[in-house]
Amino acid sequence: MRLITIAAAAAVLTGAQPAAAEIGRIKSFVGEVAVLRGATRIPASSGFHLDQGDVLVTGKTGRVGVTFLDNTRMALGPNSRITVSEFAYDRSRQTGSFVTSVDRGSLGVVSGNIAKSKRDAMRVRTPTSMLGVRGTRFVVEVK
Repeated sequence: MRLITIAAAAAVLTGAQPAAAEIGRIKSFVGEVAVLRGATRIPASSGFHLDQGDVLVTGKTGRVGVTFLDNTRMALGPNSRITVSEFAYDRSRQTGSFVTSVDRGSLGVVSGNIAKSKRDAMRVRTPTSMLGVRGTRFVVEVK
């Protein structure tokens, strides 16, 4: 016979999903910046917790800086739309996978532990290409 905790049983009975795990935080922003989480548009705020699947959107004067759990730092420029498609990180091993999609705008990155852990652990998709990243600084611009 299996034992189920009360919280697990309640989640099963109600169909509730576990809360998404934080993958990073907004460190700074200026101008119009929002996070799209599902159908919800959330205005940016310093310290805002990002989840896998979040879409970062900046307006004409918007800029945002983000730091992820593996110490990757990203800066988005004006008129950008970037999705954090996949983020999995094992702190004890300093490994994982990280996929970002740049639909439009500019993205500057200083890669963290995931990119340094193995070849193609960090990837950036654009409408026309896929970049594999390994421990570096780079900028992507999509018009």
